[in-house]
Amino acid sequence: MRGAILASSALVAVVAMPAQAAGQARQFAIEAQSATTAIGALGHQADVQIIAPRKFTQSVRTNAVRGDMTVDEALGRMLAGTGLVAQQIGPHSYAITARNQTPVIQPIRAEPASHAGPALMTGAHTALAEAPAMLAEAPSAPAEPSAQDIVVKGFRRTLMKAQDIKRSAVNLTESIVAEDMAKMPDLNLSESIQRLPGVAITREGGEGRNITLRGFSPDFTRTTLNGMEVPASSDGLDSGGFTLNAGRAFDFHVFASELFNRIDVNKTQRASMEEGGIAGSVDLYSAKPFDFKGFHFVASGQGGYNTMSRKVDPRLTLMLSNTFADDTIGLLVSAAYSKRTVYQEGFSSVRWTSPYVNGDSWANSNPTVKGTPANCGAANALNCLWAPRLPRADFFGNDQKRLGVTGSLQIKPNDRLQVSFDVLYSQLDNDRYSYNSMEWLLTHGTAGNFVGQTPLSFTVAPDGKQLIAASFNDVTSWYESRHQTSVSKFQQYVVSGDYRITDKLKFDAMAGTARDTADRNELRFYARSSPHFYSYDYTGNQDVPTISYGSYNPNNTANYINALTAANRTNNVVKENITAKANLTYTDSKFNAKVGAVFNRRMVRYAEGQGNLPSFVPSAYMKAFPIAHFGDGVVAGGLPTFAVMDFDAIARSGLISGSYTNNVGAGWTVIEKTMGTYGEVNGEFDIGSMVLRANAGARYVRTTLTSRAVIAGSPVGVERSYGNFLPAANLVLNITPDLLTRFSYARSMTRPGLSSLNIASPTFEYTTRTVGNLGNPELKPYQSNDFDLNVEYYFGKGGLIALGAFKKDIVTSLTNSVVTKPVPQEFWAAIYADPRYSASYQADPAKVPYTFATAVNAPGGNSVKGVEVTLNVPFTFLKGWMSSFGIASNYTHVSARDSTGLSPNSYNFTGYYDTGKLGVRVSVNKRDDYLLSQPGGNGHVQERKYGPTQVDFSAYYNLTKRLSLNIQGINITNEKERIYGTGDGTQYLTREFTKTGAQWFVGARYQF
Repeated sequence: MRGAILASSALVAVVAMPAQAAGQARQFAIEAQSATTAIGALGHQADVQIIAPRKFTQSVRTNAVRGDMTVDEALGRMLAGTGLVAQQIGPHSYAITARNQTPVIQPIRAEPASHAGPALMTGAHTALAEAPAMLAEAPSAPAEPSAQDIVVKGFRRTLMKAQDIKRSAVNLTESIVAEDMAKMPDLNLSESIQRLPGVAITREGGEGRNITLRGFSPDFTRTTLNGMEVPASSDGLDSGGFTLNAGRAFDFHVFASELFNRIDVNKTQRASMEEGGIAGSVDLYSAKPFDFKGFHFVASGQGGYNTMSRKVDPRLTLMLSNTFADDTIGLLVSAAYSKRTVYQEGFSSVRWTSPYVNGDSWANSNPTVKGTPANCGAANALNCLWAPRLPRADFFGNDQKRLGVTGSLQIKPNDRLQVSFDVLYSQLDNDRYSYNSMEWLLTHGTAGNFVGQTPLSFTVAPDGKQLIAASFNDVTSWYESRHQTSVSKFQQYVVSGDYRITDKLKFDAMAGTARDTADRNELRFYARSSPHFYSYDYTGNQDVPTISYGSYNPNNTANYINALTAANRTNNVVKENITAKANLTYTDSKFNAKVGAVFNRRMVRYAEGQGNLPSFVPSAYMKAFPIAHFGDGVVAGGLPTFAVMDFDAIARSGLISGSYTNNVGAGWTVIEKTMGTYGEVNGEFDIGSMVLRANAGARYVRTTLTSRAVIAGSPVGVERSYGNFLPAANLVLNITPDLLTRFSYARSMTRPGLSSLNIASPTFEYTTRTVGNLGNPELKPYQSNDFDLNVEYYFGKGGLIALGAFKKDIVTSLTNSVVTKPVPQEFWAAIYADPRYSASYQADPAKVPYTFATAVNAPGGNSVKGVEVTLNVPFTFLKGWMSSFGIASNYTHVSARDSTGLSPNSYNFTGYYDTGKLGVRVSVNKRDDYLLSQPGGNGHVQERKYGPTQVDFSAYYNLTKRLSLNIQGINITNEKERIYGTGDGTQYLTREFTKTGAQWFVGARYQF
């Protein structure tokens, strides 16, 4: 029987599953595509065998199938309107035939295939019409699963689903899918995304915040949610390089991961994809009721414990979903709430510098010197030695609350029309207290007026370039206490729908709005001490020195004689996106054509306010260091404590008024309006026994930019526009059913950063006719020619070997330059209104050019190339319990002309054991150190950030079909975070060294 089928038809086959599984609900994620690949993906995801003769499938494109449903329902949705039908021929076997040729088929015994991927087989004959008849001759006895059959569940199933999406997509796509409702594999979206090849993340407070894709900074990655581009902003630590996000980068930690059930990372372009991400795009999808047919309820609760803060915090999730009226109406609501207490503790130098680089010299106190300093050209070689500027112990305490709510209503009155309305709300509150014990070595020289110091002894490093140990008299403490409160709110409303006009013509459209607000209030004080003894010693630890104060006690509040209010301000960022788009798709035989248009309006508005800044005697407003066990997780014995400001006492005192004056000149607004149109064709071609899938198209987008600010009391607005033509092509050659190769080319673009476009706070100098600190709204976007070549081999139940190479050549970029040009007319009125302007300066902007120091477009720019390798191996080739093991891993190497933010090497490795009842997973993520800036601050050739090795753990046990227990660990090795400078280019000089502790969660999950 099997030989006859092989000899007369082309089959799509997937391994058999246990007999009862065909009637169980499964979760599907299959794109609209050719029937040959789509049916194979469905069989793969359902663990059933599907026999599909090429005679019926070769000229058909099927519908997308997404959601939780039975195999029968999934096949019905996939084949609706195609002229094909599916008939069950066994407990876990199906056959595909033409609607008007459906035979009476007897059940057959389905033998397990040797692999899980779609197995396209061709025999010696091509009499495809014989296939249905031959199927009818099959034995009637149903097959029972063999002892070696493995029911694929848990983490392994998510890998298989993600690989099916990757395999069927015509462009290069990496995906992450939830195993079940409200069950993403990681607690933070960026932590999940970092496990994909080519992705690295930046962290703050031990939690992922932004992603770096293929070596590009976060601004070069576009993020969408439920089909529309969205913003997300939050507060951060300026010491770690983060501030209130007013740029294009997406802050992933704003959202609870439980609200999402799928993430796609598109690494290559299609004409139908919206422009904006040279690095790629990240598409987020929240859950919808038609994903889960019938009534479903999920509730989970966890307690989180952090080894640094030693506090327990809750994490709760609830989801309700139901479909009504014969599954024509669906409603889903979900909510996720969590608290997170994180202590980031460590030691910092706030950069090293030398008196020579700093432009001053040590006080002439004749210190004892151990070692020989190298000469840098200074009159006294001691002034060449690098020393910490503001050595300090650091504490950053974060109390976070995160709330997320989604709602989705779907209506499908008939087989041709479906409409969805989706709402998502997210709020992240952070209450941060920061305490830093800075000792004033920032400037050198004779002590006095809270600065300077008297050197007593120096220990010179073996290289002769730095002071690895030193002691001083007359050092002043500038102890910083900071309280920051921030609230980030995101809300999105999207209505979308699709209507099948005919069996070949489909129309779909969506309209949505998203608004993100991020507000931060900051109050910061410096308590300044009487002069005292201070010494540090890095000889035993290059990151955290041994500290001594002699007889001085930094915990005694009486030792502080003056306090400054360093900051009392509020910052606000508002981002709004409005999107409307429509597409028309025509499908005929092996051909598919799409045209569409999209309108976007993106607005970003920044504002700040200033409060009063009193000076006062601090002793009445200080208290003992409030954190027990300070620094125990950083170094043995912990870190030295010190007195800090009592913010409650200050609030009661009335020193701070609580009101703010709007800094009108610092505010700005940037509005982008884009109108894009595209045309795209998709085709499928037989080349002998191989199948070529081709995608080609072009996109044209017109961008209109408006930049507004108030300059010298006068409102100023600048409007500019430009157009871009963006072709794209993707080819996928299925050499065999399990081996494919891809080639992609595209012209991509990323618009300039908002800091380059805003025109707030310029400096006009009329005597010199110069302009500084002025953004340039005339900037055109970055443009790149992108090339990708990939080979992928799929095997077993979820096995994958993939090798890819890519190159992105930036043909238009941005650079800072000094140019002489006329002042744009929009600024003339503000210049004339400036009280500092005088006609006597001969600087009339209408008559003479000015010299600008600003960002300008430049030909050429960065060139990024890299290699990505993926190896996923389920150990199904082993017997018994060992077959439940597996690995998922990838490695990326990237090189670039501009290596800022780029780790040359990164890898991810996950080892897992998963039976469907019990699962254990350990994941390791590693990236190389990467460049932050060149040149670095305070005379450093570079400033770099340490590439951490993050180790995470996850395990579950299903007590019953509905109830499971789980445990998860994040950063279980308490990995360090470190920023360092390179001094003259050969040194290692730590700027920031902190740890945040291991985070553990233990809980339970119930669903029905």
